[in-house]
Order: sequence, then C-alpha cells, then structure tokens
Amino acid sequence: MHAIVPGGGLSQDGTRWIGCRPRFFLSVKVLSRLFRRLFLEGLIRLHRTSKLRFFGALAGLTGSGSLAAHPAPLRKTDWVACAKPPFGGPEAVLAGLSRYTRRVAISNQRLVSANAGTVAFRCKDYRIRRGDRLKIMRLRTDEFIRRFLIHVLPSGFHRIRHTGFLANGIRRGRIKKIRHLLNAEPEPGQATGEAASEDPDGRIVCRPGPKCGGAMRIVEAFTRGQTPKSRAPPLGEAA
Repeated sequence: MHAIVPGGGLSQDGTRWIGCRPRFFLSVKVLSRLFRRLFLEGLIRLHRTSKLRFFGALAGLTGSGSLAAHPAPLRKTDWVACAKPPFGGPEAVLAGLSRYTRRVAISNQRLVSANAGTVAFRCKDYRIRRGDRLKIMRLRTDEFIRRFLIHVLPSGFHRIRHTGFLANGIRRGRIKKIRHLLNAEPEPGQATGEAASEDPDGRIVCRPGPKCGGAMRIVEAFTRGQTPKSRAPPLGEAA
C-alpha cells in the first residue's frame, strides 16, 4: 500500500493554508510503533472473526487460540520505518506511482509459453546484484493463476482512494482555493482535472493537446463493454 500525504492542509474555516514544519514531516519512531500496534491489532481482529486464512505449513494456526502467542515477539521487535527525500524529487515518485496504478500483475510481453500444465514467463532475480537478472520462471498453471489472483482486489476494495481536500466531490474547488491562498497557478500543460468545458452557448469545448496544441476530434463514443467500430489510425498518423 502506498499513501501520498500533502505537507499541509486548509484551516478549519478554509481561509488559510497550514503547512508542516520545513524539513520535517513525521517521527519515524512514532510511525513505526503506531503501525506495529495497528497492524497486529488488525491481524488478531481478523483471526477472531474467521476472516484470516492459513494454508500449507501454517494451516495449524486456523484454530481460535492458536495465533495468540505468535504476535508476542513481534510486539517487542523494532519495525522499520523510513522517511527521507526521494532521490529524483517528488515528481519522480508521482510518475512511478501513476504507472503502477495502471498496470496489471503481469503483462502479455512477459509471457513465454503457456499450456494446460505449465506457464513460463520472464522475471527479474533481484538476488543477483550484477549481471543479467532476467530469468525464465516456470510455474504450474494453477499456481500461476493463484499468484495472479492475489493481485485482484476483493469485492468492495478500491485501487485508489482520495480523502481530505483531494476527495472526489470537493477536489476541484478545494485545489482552486489552495492555489489562490498560495498564490500559485497551474504550470503550462499541467492537468487541471477538466478535459472539456462548455462555452456560453452550451457547446462542448475540448482543451487543446498539451504537445501539439491541436483540437481533439471525437471519432466515436461507445459505452463500457462495447466494441469500437472505428479503426485506429496508422501508427505514423497517430497523434
């Protein structure tokens, strides 16, 4: 799980921006102990309500009292929490997370072969510090499916959640107010959350492309699950 937390927020009355202290955001020791307590409490709670499942060598922990003694050593262990500036700056972090949120567990390009019994795919062996990390891994088909489904969110879960002033219902107005309070304007070409707007006559006006400056041409509109009838333009003519 990844969380992006802004370095400040609006005051209660919404008239000023309250920023965090420069070069300080959170105490890593406090964060480590708090996360340790909340994680272990949640683990025990799931076990008591029979929502925690164990397989293989851990199947013996399924009983009602079998898990009680296991978290005890973990409560005395220092959990690692790290807080430091990103190497490539905040922009690099956002760019990396944005790619991650749009990916699936494994892309078709990594698949080498597949049949009823075995699936082979390319992977990186991070235990190799130097040289060629790219390897071919082979798994039983049922094991490959099990690992793939681990990445599928359970019912009711969302891949991305926005809270605070970034909540979907209030984000546009709050960001506009924050920019006004900070005397900050969007950079040229920066996304503003509006792909199109209406002119005084009620006609839809699309924003120009950030690179070419041209107007967007709507070729076809189709609903989810419907197959587009229009063909994609040749690669050399695509915008």
